[in-house]
Amino acid sequence: MILGLALIPAALMLPSVESEACTNVLVTKGASADGSCMVSYAADSHQLYGELYYRPAADWKKGEMLKIYEWDTGKYLGEIPQVRHTFQTVGNMNEHQLIIAETTYGGRPELFDSTGIMDYGSLIYVALQRAKTAREAIEVIVDLANTYGYYSSGESFSIADKDEVWVMDLIGKGMKMKNGRNVNKGIVWVARRVPDGYICAHANQARISTFPLDDPENCMYAPDVISFAREKGWYDGPDEDFSFCDTYNPLNFGGMRGCEARAWSAFNILCDGRFVFEDESGNLVERSAYDYIGYAMGYDKTKRFPLFVKPSKKITMKDVADVMRDHFEGTPMDMTQDIGAGGNALPYRWRPMDFEYGGKTYTNERAIATQQTGFWFVGQSRGWLPDVVGGIIWFGTDDAATSWLSPVYTSITEVPECFAEDNGSMLEYSATSAFWVCNRVANACYRMYNVMAPEVRAKADAFETAQMEAVREVDRKALDVLASGTAGAEAEVRDILTGYSVETAQKMFRDWTELEIFLLLKYIDGNVKGQNPDGSFITNGYDDGIPGVISNPGYTGKWKESVAREHGKVIEVVD
Repeated sequence: MILGLALIPAALMLPSVESEACTNVLVTKGASADGSCMVSYAADSHQLYGELYYRPAADWKKGEMLKIYEWDTGKYLGEIPQVRHTFQTVGNMNEHQLIIAETTYGGRPELFDSTGIMDYGSLIYVALQRAKTAREAIEVIVDLANTYGYYSSGESFSIADKDEVWVMDLIGKGMKMKNGRNVNKGIVWVARRVPDGYICAHANQARISTFPLDDPENCMYAPDVISFAREKGWYDGPDEDFSFCDTYNPLNFGGMRGCEARAWSAFNILCDGRFVFEDESGNLVERSAYDYIGYAMGYDKTKRFPLFVKPSKKITMKDVADVMRDHFEGTPMDMTQDIGAGGNALPYRWRPMDFEYGGKTYTNERAIATQQTGFWFVGQSRGWLPDVVGGIIWFGTDDAATSWLSPVYTSITEVPECFAEDNGSMLEYSATSAFWVCNRVANACYRMYNVMAPEVRAKADAFETAQMEAVREVDRKALDVLASGTAGAEAEVRDILTGYSVETAQKMFRDWTELEIFLLLKYIDGNVKGQNPDGSFITNGYDDGIPGVISNPGYTGKWKESVAREHGKVIEVVD
């Protein structure tokens, strides 16, 4: 059983609904339409700038050191020995098609180690430079954290390669100082392989509960993950009943409603409302997604939904991308349906997320798609292709619901300017940055969301669908060059893939820049100008600069009802 929770203030121990949060969806090759392993990630933060990190492969001299800076803040933490060779990384993928993403869950605050050197971001990007497979990445992460100390709070990692997909929950061990050093240095952790044909999702709440103790092919864990909890007085039951998440990241309302609800929603969409999974006895079970709605909404801790489920169909990259655009549409948490959405069904709520009224505390929803996304992606590890062709990261910036994903091969030699590092910052506007143009489009849509956002979404959908077809043709060209066996074939392939990746992203950037101007022209001041079938604006027939058709979409029925109820006596029209 879990012990000692009352000793820690809940506000410190558990994630709140208003936490800066990320979301991951994990897809095994047996669950995907093309046989790729996929991981999606929205890097959500009010301070993170959207850019595509790029590090070419490199050789290093013996004895060289690697400086470690905290990813979230830029704070210098220390240095570690560099390895002799590092792999190329493009964003959260490397040249061997390894993908690593994360969500932060916090967990017990007394397990933070201020003496550690490796923060969670550094674990990701250093592991990508040093590992070829998911299992190797887990080993590297554990070794780095245990050797140099773990500086962050609790994390869930998504780790995928060409064949396997793993979910890993970890947390530090706190500080126990002796002779000026921390003898508790390191992490407790557990990693589970997602069964082939299944999917997983996590969103700022540790999700691994009980786990097999004698199945190393499918589950790995720290040797002291249970004994450490016993020493702390947090658990005293049998080993086989030990639950990592309940011990190191116990649930509260915020953990369910603000975090688990997003994982539930991803499953609900990809499973068409029916969760198919294996129970503890290995039997295949089918349940309605709504059997778990009380848990997702924060009311019933006993209704935890499964860690792994079967999707209702084979999943494409586009399916995963569209899940990342979710606002709980069609569920009780649909953010467009209450008066908080204003008169134009805006599925966002500005911070703070919680508010008090009449002596009670209320919360706004935290959906998968959110306004404060730095960057987001869907990574594909395509094992049937050679590494130089197989790895592809569909990369985008800002709010997923009003931005696009552009395909970038992980063997590129150049990053598109619109995604490049140091092209602007959160405090420096850049007219050539995708992050800033996507923010301009998104913020334009926020004022008339139900009218403007569908037009933006249609453009993103058309682009992504077209590029899924284009990628097949680019793959074919690259494979033909490799098959030629000529000297320099691989370098030629890299040129082809770089050219496609850069040109495609830059063209869409230009299109999005023009889109923002178009939105201003069409929707200025709450009016909507009419268009001809060819897209040109309808004029009045006398002057080409004067619109001939203007409509006013008005407000939603919910808005009208609320205004009439609250203010109707003042604004009612009478004869």
